[in-house]
Amino acid sequence: MTGDVHFYDPNEGHRLPHDPFKAIVAPRVIGWISSRDADGSVNLAPYSFFGAFATFPYVIGFSSEGRKDSISNIEATGEFVWNMSTRPLAERMNRTSAPVARGIDEFELAGLTKAPGRNVGVPHVAESPAALECRLLQVVRLHDLDGQPMNNWLALGQVVGVHIRSEFLKDGLFDTAAARPIMRAGYRADYAEIGEMFQMIRPSA
Repeated sequence: MTGDVHFYDPNEGHRLPHDPFKAIVAPRVIGWISSRDADGSVNLAPYSFFGAFATFPYVIGFSSEGRKDSISNIEATGEFVWNMSTRPLAERMNRTSAPVARGIDEFELAGLTKAPGRNVGVPHVAESPAALECRLLQVVRLHDLDGQPMNNWLALGQVVGVHIRSEFLKDGLFDTAAARPIMRAGYRADYAEIGEMFQMIRPSA
């Protein structure tokens, strides 16, 4: 400790009971990603590293720790869908994180309904308030400061279709609070639900 601040170099260890990194970078929207392989088998899995990166056009992405089925599927077909994970769907989302054998249908495992894609051949979660159909832009294997390849793959996709369940549209606006999205927050088992919302207008000068 230096004064009132705990500082550490990640290469030297955090000296705490548990690694605080994911608790600091929180909350994080869950990348609940559906994909399919070249033979048509469907996969559905949540990823804790997910974000939106551009709006013109819409670009979203997620990072996989380890080369998992989602990355292999997306590279094979060039398509994936992000599904909003919500408090009513939390238990079923969590069920899709189970380390099951390749070829197991997580939609069926979690009791979720497949809704067909419009502009992609990948289904989305019908129960989810919103889903974003994407076509792959690139898969990037991450490298560290020494240029060494990491066991992490970042998939970036351009949104080519947006599904919104009509009950979550209020006066032409998507009602985020009513959708009740959940996010990763804190340590291994910690999640957060969106709470009180407030508005701030960006300054013009």
